[in-house]
Amino acid sequence: MAQELCAEIQVEYVRRYGDGDQTPLETDDFDPPNGDFFVAFDADGEPAGCGGWRAHEDDDAEMKRVYVRETSRRRGLARLLVAAVEASAAEAGRKRVVLETGPRQPEAIAMYEALGYRPVTPFGYYARTDGSLHLGKELRSEKR
Repeated sequence: MAQELCAEIQVEYVRRYGDGDQTPLETDDFDPPNGDFFVAFDADGEPAGCGGWRAHEDDDAEMKRVYVRETSRRRGLARLLVAAVEASAAEAGRKRVVLETGPRQPEAIAMYEALGYRPVTPFGYYARTDGSLHLGKELRSEKR
C-alpha cells in the first residue's frame, strides 16, 4: 500500500515538474527509531494517503512523501498525516521537522505555512535547485 501511494506521488511530481523526486531514499530510512511511515485509509478501507519522516542532521526529522489521493483531498487528511509525522518525530526525540517542496505545489506550501513551517537553510539533494523551498518547524517533546 505504501509503495503504491509513493508510486502515485512520483506520477504527480512528473505531471507537475517533468520528473520524479530524485532524493535518494531507502525503505529502511523510515524504520523506528530513526523514522516512521503512516498510511491513512478511507471509510472503505482503501489507502487514501501517506507520509513519513526519517532521521536528518543533528536532531532533525525530514518529512517525506506526504500525499493524499485526489479522491480524498480537501478533507483535512494531509494535516492529520503531518500531525502524525510531527508527533512520531517528537516522541523519538527529534527537535525539528524539515522538508523540501517545490513551487508547483501551492496547496502544500499553503498548508505547511498555515501549520507554522518557516524557511530553513536549504539541505539535501535539492539544496541548490532554483525554486526549491526548504521549510522547518520546531517540535515540542517531553523527551528533551
